[in-house]
Amino acid sequence: MNSEDIYVSLDIGTSGVRVVIGEMSGGSLKVVGVGNADSTGMKKGSIVDIDETVNSIKQAVDQAERMVGLEVNQVIVGVNGNHIEMQPCSGVVAVSSPDREIRNDDIERVMDAAQVLSIPPEREIIDVIPSQFIVDGLEEIKDPRGMLGVRLEMEGTIITGAKTALHNLLRCVERAGLEIADICLQPLAAGTVAVSKDEKALGVALVDIGGGSTTVSIFQNGKLQGMSVLPIGGGHITNDISVGLRTTSEEAERIKREHGHAFIDDASDEITFEVRTIGNEQSEEYSQYEIAHVIEPRLEEIYEIVADEIYRLGYTELPGGFILTGGTVMVPGAPELARDVFRQNVRIAVPDYIGVREPIYTTGIGLIEFAHRNVKIQGKESASAVNASPEKTMEKQPVGNQKPENNPKDENEAGVKDKVKNFFKVFFE
Repeated sequence: MNSEDIYVSLDIGTSGVRVVIGEMSGGSLKVVGVGNADSTGMKKGSIVDIDETVNSIKQAVDQAERMVGLEVNQVIVGVNGNHIEMQPCSGVVAVSSPDREIRNDDIERVMDAAQVLSIPPEREIIDVIPSQFIVDGLEEIKDPRGMLGVRLEMEGTIITGAKTALHNLLRCVERAGLEIADICLQPLAAGTVAVSKDEKALGVALVDIGGGSTTVSIFQNGKLQGMSVLPIGGGHITNDISVGLRTTSEEAERIKREHGHAFIDDASDEITFEVRTIGNEQSEEYSQYEIAHVIEPRLEEIYEIVADEIYRLGYTELPGGFILTGGTVMVPGAPELARDVFRQNVRIAVPDYIGVREPIYTTGIGLIEFAHRNVKIQGKESASAVNASPEKTMEKQPVGNQKPENNPKDENEAGVKDKVKNFFKVFFE
């Protein structure tokens, strides 16, 4: 296993923190480690307790480390929330090399030129996503490196976020003993895995229903056009079950996962289970059909709020339909209910990798693939994300903060880590 090709994603959600360790080889991803821990410091998608969030991150990372026998030191972090804003940007530079060949430093300069915008002091640039490069008037170029030209242009989208929200995220990752290798917008990352090229062109809504929030992302004409985060999710269903059955939140979550059904018409009256109620020594028996009468109304309400939000964003017709992902859609009957509400094509996006074939890992896998693609397009240096574990006796290699000596690429390629350090430098001055 080559540590330089290993990426580690960190998905901090309201109900769970997930870590995925993946090895990129020949453009394909191989998942080698997974960590999953309950999230106790988040509420409605926002950090409300740094110490609790740090503990959850440490538990998830430790679980993934034990699986592969390596020590994680850098992670790709996903950001989300209504504080995120997107706006178009463009940059123009002259090709600098005497032979007029476009190289990594030209890509870096045109990306920097695109960031020369007036941004409020309380906001910070998270990333610049190129949609196309233009070389001497020739448009729709995805990767201009190696081409000859005089004038290089870039058109894309600049993503900004609130400094306070980004600072809190950075602080949690830092206190967990990790460094940030890259920061990615979660809807873009999830779309890399969940949405096909044709669906992005036609127009599709990606609905990620998590524990405390629901993210609605609209893809059209090949790119992300708009997004919104709604403060409602699977946790509300769990709370309804807890109140209706007079049981604990932990027991209600277990019932939802193991015995729940979201579509009353398909629920079974023969599947029964026992529930431990509060203040009663004896358990009570319920059927899946009865639980469906609690789950369906709340999930239907979530879908209706999503439909209203899409209409508010200005989209009345999406030929590509709806794509569902996130932990809540794992409840049986969720897609059938969605088809009944949206009256359009609906499918569930599940990563097609061994060990992570569940909707809860869509964002984690997407973070790795999206970051790897950015490394390739933007000419960044892919820093190692792991070290050899102290318990393992392995040959020493340049990992983590070190770089291989006598590497000619080091002079031309900007390290991801250095970029992120400069990005957050303002917080510690």
